[in-house]
Amino acid sequence: MRKSLVSAIALALALSAGGLMAAPAHAVVDGASLTTTQLPRTVRPTHYDVAIVPHADKLSFDGKVTVDVQVLQPTRSITLNALNMTFASARLTPAHGKALVAKVSVDAKHQTATFTFDKSVAPGSYKLAMAYTGKIETQPNGLFAIDYDTKSGKKRALYTQFENSDARRFIPSWDEPAYKATFDLTVTVPSDEMAVSNMPVASKTELGNGMAKVTFQPTPKMSTYLLFFGVGDFDRATTTSDGTQIGVIMQKGKSAQAAFALKSASEVLHDYNDYFGVKYPLPKLDNIAAPGSSQFFSAMENWGAIFTFEYAMLLDPSFSTQGDKMNVFNTEAHEMAHQWFGDLVTMNWWDNLWLNEGFASWMAERETELRHPEWNTVLDTVGTRESAMSRDAVATTHPIVQKIDTVEQASQAFDTITYSKGEAVIRMLEAYVGPDAWRQGVRNYIKAHAYGNTVSDDLWHAMDGVAGGKPITQVAHDFTLQPGVPLIKVDSVVCSDGATTVKLTQGEFTKDRPNKKPLHWHVPVIAQVVGSAKASTLVDGHATMKLPGCGPVLVNAGQSGYYRTLYAPAQLAALKGDFNKLAPIDQLGLMSDAWAEGMAGLEPVSDFLDMAKAIPADANPTIWSEVAGSLTALDSYYRGDKVRQTRFRAYAVKQLKPVFARVGWDAKPGESTSTTLLRTQLIGALAELGDQDMLNEVRRRYAEQASNPKALPAALRKTVYAIVAVNADAATWDKLHAQAKAETTPLIKDRLYGLLSIAKDKALGKRALALALTAEPGATNSAGMIRGVGWRHPELAYDFAMAHRAQVDKLVDSTSSTRFYPALGGSSFDPAMIGKIKAYEATIAPTARRPAETVIANIKYRTMIRNQRLPAVDAWLEKNGG
Repeated sequence: MRKSLVSAIALALALSAGGLMAAPAHAVVDGASLTTTQLPRTVRPTHYDVAIVPHADKLSFDGKVTVDVQVLQPTRSITLNALNMTFASARLTPAHGKALVAKVSVDAKHQTATFTFDKSVAPGSYKLAMAYTGKIETQPNGLFAIDYDTKSGKKRALYTQFENSDARRFIPSWDEPAYKATFDLTVTVPSDEMAVSNMPVASKTELGNGMAKVTFQPTPKMSTYLLFFGVGDFDRATTTSDGTQIGVIMQKGKSAQAAFALKSASEVLHDYNDYFGVKYPLPKLDNIAAPGSSQFFSAMENWGAIFTFEYAMLLDPSFSTQGDKMNVFNTEAHEMAHQWFGDLVTMNWWDNLWLNEGFASWMAERETELRHPEWNTVLDTVGTRESAMSRDAVATTHPIVQKIDTVEQASQAFDTITYSKGEAVIRMLEAYVGPDAWRQGVRNYIKAHAYGNTVSDDLWHAMDGVAGGKPITQVAHDFTLQPGVPLIKVDSVVCSDGATTVKLTQGEFTKDRPNKKPLHWHVPVIAQVVGSAKASTLVDGHATMKLPGCGPVLVNAGQSGYYRTLYAPAQLAALKGDFNKLAPIDQLGLMSDAWAEGMAGLEPVSDFLDMAKAIPADANPTIWSEVAGSLTALDSYYRGDKVRQTRFRAYAVKQLKPVFARVGWDAKPGESTSTTLLRTQLIGALAELGDQDMLNEVRRRYAEQASNPKALPAALRKTVYAIVAVNADAATWDKLHAQAKAETTPLIKDRLYGLLSIAKDKALGKRALALALTAEPGATNSAGMIRGVGWRHPELAYDFAMAHRAQVDKLVDSTSSTRFYPALGGSSFDPAMIGKIKAYEATIAPTARRPAETVIANIKYRTMIRNQRLPAVDAWLEKNGG
């Protein structure tokens, strides 16, 4: 699964850059609570034969399922997962003998149904047959509907989304990843619509009255959360790769927008067949694009039928950007990596979710570097690591491998630690073991556990076999079984006889606990004298390295390590003097450490500001992206203090304007992808910093687009629209609203409604919130609008959501709810917001409170930055012409 990008901040930047209830029959699971525990281990399913009849107009479906089960111990009851279902009948039939009719009791709190029999059931093989009805949801949980506009009117399509614990909304099932089984699926659908599932269609039988019965080929053995079904007015474009049919399925008339995704999928499948050493085992692999969005995810790796929201798969030439194209490739590479890491080999339980997500993220980045070196995405790995460290350095962090007991906890596990820290730690371990040995370890792991379930130590055992004696399990345990960020302190640097001796000490980097006793890691460290060969060591508390050459010493050379480096002032000064001799990835790493350590008070804030000021205008575009991002981040801390913010902005604009002058509004022949991306970032940054020249030019181009198409090329359209929306007055907001209502292309329409939520004007924020509670924006877009308002007006959005919680609950997919509400207040500096979030915490289970606690921790941290670090920034500005 790919995490959703539709958060408030990401939206703006992407557009600009208890108990049992007994009943003999007709028992209903109402889904009032989302807590659950693991199922009894007395029965195991081996095969599901499922028949579904959706009633899209009524938002309900009829279901029948017969499950082949193995009863492992004598029992009088069978318990499985079920949610939002009404049971009409249930019976258990042995291989030989008379069927047993079950009494059904349901437990809404634990999302289970229990089938009780008049006598004990002996161990052996049985068939459990159930007839039931279920709900079609309006948010992406279970079987859900998406309504969308087309030029010929409104359409409705159905899709499924089961990860992490929602197959139980579609099939009464053993909805845990370790309960792998095969599936036969038959659906009754409109004859003129396309039905799609994990496997190809085996047969289609016309039933009359415009309906048809579609049966799919049996699936391989897999986990329930990977089953998929979709039906709608679709087109399908196809190609082949290594004998596998590749398809992209989208709404009718959009095939051209899927061309890049189709080509990319063909390339990626070929590369992954080679890397994993096990050929993709299904006969086809579809990618299904759907309108709408989710606060939880953007794409899902259903085996053979990957689901992706349109914004992360389709490219509209009138609106899509280079950044969109890169996101499409990376999303596709991530989900396709899951076809091995997650689908073929699946974690045993959600505490090892990172075995799916961290690896898919790492593999996607590797594949992007391989297929598109011109994008220079290797530099993005520093940003990935930084996002992980930022989350990992506060008290509410958690280990990569974490204890999961409930559905809420499983949903919350899909976070930056699982994805980004997982990816960063894998990157470090690959560098430590070596890429060839690492790949062989991955191949051995995949072959040994195909169609099975694993825990992390299964992977480490595979790596121990190829690591040449390196203590891979020890290092991996340190970084996955405990939380936090190591800090490598450079104690001394001494040059003698053409070589440099470096002494290192390991501590811990934390943003909010300066007196915390450090944890202990075995840290793989790569270092070099600038311009000389690299050397490596394993820091176990302390280490001494001998490096060839004399000069400034760079620790974490190549930036593969998951740790921060703290230099003494003289050492850092020497590195700053040789900054332009460093590789861009090391420049980024040095700046990132200086920023984070300056904000945490480990070194002066001026170290980063000095570094940023000295960067020449013609430096690598990605370096300037880092500077622009950091300056706009600092600007956000000044929010509400007009005098100080005005002075800071004047300095920041002075820094960035010459860079934009070199980049310009118009793309130049042969310019790098990094330059293309920098252009949109600088336009957005200068506008956010209040540069009047930039705002005037943006408004001019927006006003002239109808009469002069060249005024607003497609590559800049989203950026310009976002700036206009941020700075909108009532008339402009009304114009954007009218455009959104008239738009018939969901890919654009969804984004336009998002734009209506990001205005600086608080009155327009109120209008956006009111609009979000109507049906107009689309059921899956409204939650994103509320979050959009929350970025600039956190108190307004949070208070509104709490006042209308019953309505807002219906707009948020259940997997996101305990994160959604606290996040609305995340950008607040008001101490009262902490009390408000604590009041929200009292309404949810204690086991679900980590996201809220994290938001509170970050509000406290940001307030500390504002009170303790900004004065140092002000002093630096005084000395440096700010």
